[in-house]
Order: sequence, then C-alpha cells, then structure tokens
Amino acid sequence: MDVTNDNYCSWINDLTPRIKSSSLKNNHYCEWLIIGAGYTGLSAARKLAELNPNQKIILVDAQTAGEGASSRNSGYLVDTTLNDGFTSNKQLENYKKKSDIYSLGIDVVKKFIQEHQVDCDWNECGKYFASSKIEDKKILTNFSDTLSKLGFNHKLLDNNDLSKKLGTRFYNIALYTKGGILLHPGKLARSMVSALPASVELYEDSSLLNWSSLKDYITCEFKNAKVKTKKIIFATNGFLKSLGIKVNYNFPITLTASMTRPLTDMEFKLIGQPKEWGVLPIRPMGATVRMTKDRRILIRNTAEVHSPFKMLQADLIKRSLIQKIGIKKRFPELPENIIQSTWSGIVSRTRNSSQIFEKIKENIFVAGCYNGSGIGVGTLFGEQIAIKASNKNSDEIKIIEKRNKPTLLPPQPFLNLGIKTRLLYERYRAKSDI
Repeated sequence: MDVTNDNYCSWINDLTPRIKSSSLKNNHYCEWLIIGAGYTGLSAARKLAELNPNQKIILVDAQTAGEGASSRNSGYLVDTTLNDGFTSNKQLENYKKKSDIYSLGIDVVKKFIQEHQVDCDWNECGKYFASSKIEDKKILTNFSDTLSKLGFNHKLLDNNDLSKKLGTRFYNIALYTKGGILLHPGKLARSMVSALPASVELYEDSSLLNWSSLKDYITCEFKNAKVKTKKIIFATNGFLKSLGIKVNYNFPITLTASMTRPLTDMEFKLIGQPKEWGVLPIRPMGATVRMTKDRRILIRNTAEVHSPFKMLQADLIKRSLIQKIGIKKRFPELPENIIQSTWSGIVSRTRNSSQIFEKIKENIFVAGCYNGSGIGVGTLFGEQIAIKASNKNSDEIKIIEKRNKPTLLPPQPFLNLGIKTRLLYERYRAKSDI
C-alpha cells in the first residue's frame, strides 16, 4: 500500500514542519503493532502504553503521522448528523445509539485537549444544516422533531437570520444545533503525535505491503523491514479495504476541498464581518462550508469513487474550479482568484453508515468507517479498541457495541456501479447547493 497525498492542505501547511520519525529499516518483534497514525491509531497507542507499560508498542504510518485524513477534514466535531437521521420509533432508537457515540467522542477529545493543554482553535459555536431550497424545510422540520425527542438544543432559522450570521443570502432555511464544535484538525492531529508516550516507537513513510497471520503471531512486511507482533490493531480507515480488512463491509470515497486566503478587512466588511461558523448540507452531496477563525472560507463539495492512493495536481485543479463556483454562489462580492489551496482526502463508508469496531481474530483488531465523524468517533474508537484488545471492558465499549453493525456490500462490479450511480443521483438532487 503506497500512498501519496498531495502537499497543498492549508490545515497542514499552517503548521511548522516537524522533524519526522525514521522509516522502518530493521526487523522488529513486538507485543503490539498499530497500522495507521491518524486519530484512531494515535489514540490507540496512547491507551496501550497506559495499559501495558512494559510491552513494546510500534506505531506505523504509510506517510507522515497525523497528516492523512485526520488533518484533511473540515474540522467538525459533531454532536448530531442529518443525512442518516431517523424519525420512526425504531429508527429513533438507532439514532440515539449513534448520538450517544458522538457524545462520547466529544468528551474524549475534550479530555485530551484539557489534559495536554492543546490549542486547536476549539470553538463551541455549534453548526448549521442549511439549504438554498425553501422546500427543504420539510426535511428540517422532521429532523427537528427527532432532535426534540432526544433533547438536543436546536433552532430553525430563515434567510434573514442566516444572512446576518453567515454573511451570505444564499441559504433560505437552516437548522442550528448548539452542541457541535469547530476546530483546526491539523493542530489537533499534530498535538496527538506530540503526546505519544516515550514507550511508543513511531515509524513514518513505511507502507505495509503484505501481512499474514499464523498461530499466535502476525507478520507484516514493509519495504525494508518485517515486523512480527503478538497483536495488531488496524486503524487505517479509508485504506482498510486495500489491506484486506472487512473487504465486504467498507469502501473508500475521495473528497476534495478548497480554502481561500484570509479575507482582507475590506472583503470581510463586505460580507458583514460574521463570527466563525460551519454549515453542513441538508442533502448528502451538497457543500460543506466554513468561515474559519482567521477569516478564510473552506468549501468541500465533491465526493467520488477515485483511487485512494493518489490524486494528481491536474485533477485537483479541475475540482477547485467546482469549489470556486460554490464560493462565488455564496459570496459573489469576493474576487475570482481567492482560492489559495485545494487538497484531497480519503474517508471510509459502510452501506448503512455504521462504524467498524471489532476483534477479527484473537489477536487482530480493527476500528474505522466513521462516515464523516472521524475526529470524535475516531479518537474514541482508538482508545476503546486498545482497551478491548487488552482484554478489558468499559462502559464506552458497551455503548459502542449497541450500535447497528455494518451490513454486507454487494459484490464487484455492482458495488462500484452502485456507488457511482448513487453519488451522481445525490449530486443531481443537491446541484443547487454545490
């Protein structure tokens, strides 16, 4: 698995480059091996070091630790989601199971930033589910009923309210939820790398090529080394399928996003000088948009079946043109050349939008498929899969294991055909909000 991310992500480029750990060059034996150093793998490593202080723990990433999808998302720590929302009594129970997991995710991230004094631009400003189509009020009214039954603080807003808060008259209807948090994902991921215990050996730029399980050991082959381990945790999320993990239950989706340069004082004044905000789409393929703390606009309005291993700069440029249109729809007063950077990232999905959290064999564990909630749920699942792998239990694990399990995917080529068809259909339905 040789992954090459672009180097254009503004979240990452905001940060002072860190001195990377070395790549794997020698053979190793260890009690624990974690594949993937994003939110999940980093959190699993911290917890394993706490639970097993005298055992050797190796954490390996194919690229730079923390700079894959963990630093490339839109920076939403969510309390609620809409596109997999439910309304019937039975479905309401399922939605509560998910919202309970989101709540635990917020708690575990908040605990981490307090314990390690992390500055990640944490802002408990909530978020908006918004649409330009007034007819989407019906969707939001149903969603409001669901949130009311579960006790979530929320409010329906019209165009006049939204234009004052967001600095754009593009949106005609929205539902505001108070519990969501906006943050800088690159800063949070970097802080988790810095917080790794000394007992954890981190290796970067080390792609896992092959792995095999034999009796009580797993052997992993890298480009220049082999690692033999007693237990392994796969925390590669969008790359689980490419490693042969739960292949019939998850699939990768490639997202691209663009971010503007900081707005000038005059530009910021033109749009009403709004406070930091975040908008999520009502329809699945609509645009995710943020006004950041430092007055930049982020937009993510593409999702597609694409090779998860690399996106060429020429492909990014094509997608940035779509994102430029989305920004101009919302802020026509801003100049044409305002986009500063465009980047790609990989997420993992399941058929029923449920997460993967399980023991595959006695010594093989996996956590992933966060369906857009990876900051909180990824951090939570990392800690809890480490607890589970250490043969312990927790109240959090009991809550996690109450969720609906991922459902079986159709075989190829029907899977890719189905995904592409669904994405095209949802894109058509949301075309006014892209």
